[in-house]
Amino acid sequence: MNIKSLAEEIIRLVGGEANVETVVHCATRLRFSLRDKSKADVAAIENLDGVITTVTGSGQFQVVIGNRVAEVYRELGNFTALLEDSHHHAQKPAKRSGSRVGHLIDIVSAIFTPLLGAMAAAGVLKGLLNIATSQGWMVKTESTYIILQAASDSLFYFLPIMLAITTARKFQGNVFVAVSIAGALIYPSMIDLFTRQVEVTFFGIPVVMMKYTSTVVPIIFSVYVMCHLERLFDKFIHETVRSIITPFLLLVIMVPLTLITLGPVGIYTSEAAAGVFVAIFSYNPIIASALFAALWQVFVIFGMHWAFTPVIINDITVLGRSTLKASTVPAVFAQAGAVLGVMFKTKNKKMKALAGSTFITALFGITEPAVYGVTLKLKKPFVCAVIAAAVGGGVVGYSNSAAISTGIPSLLTLPIFYGEGFGGLILGIVISFVMAAVLTYIVGFDDPVEESAAAPVAKPSPSRPVIAVPTGVAEQIMVPVAGRVIALEEVNDKVFSSGVVGDGIAIQPVNGQVYSPVNGIVTATFDSGHALQILSDHGAEVLIHIGLDTVQLNGEHYVMHVKENQCVKQGDLLIEFDLEAIGQAGYDTITPVIITNSEQYKGFHKTRQPDAIAGDVLLTLS
Repeated sequence: MNIKSLAEEIIRLVGGEANVETVVHCATRLRFSLRDKSKADVAAIENLDGVITTVTGSGQFQVVIGNRVAEVYRELGNFTALLEDSHHHAQKPAKRSGSRVGHLIDIVSAIFTPLLGAMAAAGVLKGLLNIATSQGWMVKTESTYIILQAASDSLFYFLPIMLAITTARKFQGNVFVAVSIAGALIYPSMIDLFTRQVEVTFFGIPVVMMKYTSTVVPIIFSVYVMCHLERLFDKFIHETVRSIITPFLLLVIMVPLTLITLGPVGIYTSEAAAGVFVAIFSYNPIIASALFAALWQVFVIFGMHWAFTPVIINDITVLGRSTLKASTVPAVFAQAGAVLGVMFKTKNKKMKALAGSTFITALFGITEPAVYGVTLKLKKPFVCAVIAAAVGGGVVGYSNSAAISTGIPSLLTLPIFYGEGFGGLILGIVISFVMAAVLTYIVGFDDPVEESAAAPVAKPSPSRPVIAVPTGVAEQIMVPVAGRVIALEEVNDKVFSSGVVGDGIAIQPVNGQVYSPVNGIVTATFDSGHALQILSDHGAEVLIHIGLDTVQLNGEHYVMHVKENQCVKQGDLLIEFDLEAIGQAGYDTITPVIITNSEQYKGFHKTRQPDAIAGDVLLTLS
């Protein structure tokens, strides 16, 4: 995988830098907030070497890459301004689209994602220190312990400052003013006023002093308001003095406003939210934990798990522990167990190798490759993992297990769960892991056919004649549209020209009628009308793609005459398109004809005729 090329291609295919409002990354994904999601070429991105899949949901366009996502993210900073604070502040925020829930999850993920790696590291260190002191290996009064404790606790103590940075970036405000506001909340003299419980006023207005170290909600509220005020001030303050006057007004207004109103409201909101989850787990911890464990990977698939991140951090801040976080651990190890079951069960060498590699990454908390590449793809193993996770989650809930810090559940982060219920957590992990592996092996799945095997012959469509082909020839693909024949390598689109979609040939059309090149069944169509795929009666998967980037026309100038699952005969009219109008709109009308399962054929012969007429032989497969 060439990291530089991959990063450049992803940015190009999401619509360019100008189409990206923000981009962050988590353990396996680049998470884009796009100004216009229709500009993202999903199929092309998914076909890039190094991309596992894409996910659209929760207000984000997510590109799943795997363990090297951080490298790709850093490479973005080498040729774009997307990772710079100036980029976010210079552009007007994109108009919100999608549901309110999706928009909220997008905000939460953008604010918390950059902190999760450091949080996990600090949490592991904190957990190891707890183990060391409880076993008598270290004493809390030792200088060594004090130094390591400061290293493990500093991020959480100064959490408002960290959140001020990410929140200001998300809402495109002045990061340094936001940090100054957060710093004022945890300034030593402010903490002293809270500790001494003295009466505090601001120009006669009573101030309810709170402790803001390690808090989440107050600073997010404050910076959100600050960013809106900043844009308002910038409209009326002349640019010659704006860089001084605007920050001055923000500090003078926002620090007192936060202490008087936003801060206390945020604190009370945090305590109320923590109380809700305490009540849920207190009512029936077994059912609550089992339900969260069962649904956790489903939340991950749709990106909805980000909604629980501030809740978990808030629980740790207010209560010192999070039972919700502990209930998610069996879900991770259940996926690891399921892919292990697949690895032992499958006869497909590629699937066995994929399951083996994703098993290792899942043990270390990275489940997306396992989910998208194996369990969800095979369906039944995913269901087995969900069932096993629920059982393990029930054990964790019964044991009252909890996390003392946040971080991706994995073998490495087990120390963050050390304390009450730690033994029950380990038992829940073992049960979910073993049960998922055994269930997957027993229940089984539809094992993928080895690609190296002879090309399968598809069953003829109902009441359909099979095309007669010469002896020794597996398949003949006819010309679907009249025009000039062009080598696939000459197509001005890397996805097609590189052959990553499959081998084939291209045609520069001379008219706007596309006919079926085979007898078969239509397996895929698009609302945009620019492409379709047919499975022939002899097993060839034929993709016909009319034009480059023409999906952006949203169906204009195209008329689709067939639908999915419709049987077609060679010569049937499939699509009509306005060749001249598409060209005038600025799109290349070249039409690749791709055999997407071309690797199954030993012989792949292309016509040598420079011009093609509908009905002539275009490709001969054997």
